[in-house]
Amino acid sequence: MTSTTASSRWGERGTAAATIAARVTFENITRQFSDTPALNGVSLDVEPGKILCLLGPSGCGKTTLLRIAAGIEKPTTGRMLLDGQEVAGPDRFVPPEERNVGLMFQDFALFPHLSIEDNVAFGLKSLPRSVAREVARAALERVGLIRYAGEFPHVLSGGEQQRVALARAIAPRPSVLLMDEPFSGLDADLRSLMQEETLAILQETRSTCIIVTHSPEEAMLLGDEIAVMRAGRVVQLGTAEELYHEPKDLYVARLFSDIDEIRGQVDDSAIHTSLGTFAANGFDDGEEVIIGIRQRAIELTSPEDGQHGRVLNLKFLGDAAQLEIAVEGLDLPLRARVPEAVAPAVGTEVGVVVNPNSVLIFHGED
Repeated sequence: MTSTTASSRWGERGTAAATIAARVTFENITRQFSDTPALNGVSLDVEPGKILCLLGPSGCGKTTLLRIAAGIEKPTTGRMLLDGQEVAGPDRFVPPEERNVGLMFQDFALFPHLSIEDNVAFGLKSLPRSVAREVARAALERVGLIRYAGEFPHVLSGGEQQRVALARAIAPRPSVLLMDEPFSGLDADLRSLMQEETLAILQETRSTCIIVTHSPEEAMLLGDEIAVMRAGRVVQLGTAEELYHEPKDLYVARLFSDIDEIRGQVDDSAIHTSLGTFAANGFDDGEEVIIGIRQRAIELTSPEDGQHGRVLNLKFLGDAAQLEIAVEGLDLPLRARVPEAVAPAVGTEVGVVVNPNSVLIFHGED
């Protein structure tokens, strides 16, 4: 029996079967390839049923950590546990097929010689054929592709192949679902749709999920928590709100905000700039710091009401416009984002005002 919901844009579909989620724990994981450390002391704990996004640039170690979770890679040192039981470490290694972990690849990895139904049923070999077929068809129904059950992957669009891969991943009802940049190959509209529906399915299955992504926006949309990675380490772990409002360093701030950066020096627990004076609590007098100003937090006024500036350039971004403004006292132009409807023309004299509460301050070595 199928049902429809207002949130679904795939039409008629069923409901994904729930599973018993597992806790995923990484304890001081390292992974060495020759002389290159891919992971360096990673410790994370993912609660059952939660979604963790691993966020960072290519080469930061996020996919390697996912492969260790799947059992495709072994850690050089450290342990991985499922529900408190070691599955990878110095004392034990559980092969992938015995972990009840589902893996969804970036390139879908569908078998071209198998029907769509047989692709979804591929991981259900422990079940009788009739039961596996029923489970596979239920998963296809959930993603709105039951009508293609007897077809082959080449007849499907990229988005439809992605949905088949998702159906195959959820069909065995894994306690942990691992997704490696699952939306990177899709165009913007289709990516948004897949993110929306995948999140709905994850909430239905209640599997613990780890998603690798290089997109901060995607991580904020999908993740209950986000682990920001750099050079094989987790540099900050938190909710989207925590990472946006309280980034620990400039690297994290740059991921989640478009910011202008101004160098300054602390004097009597404050930083004096041409844009105003900003409190620098927790920093030592004489210390070199970097001030991060979110572009959307810059307010434009009449020239006499703020620091004097002139608009040098304007880029149309739809509802917003990005301005480059030469400001008295600054060596480099300031970038600001304002609603497109009120953006001043190039050459306009403006006043620039910065809200002190929107300023982020970091140590100069960042």
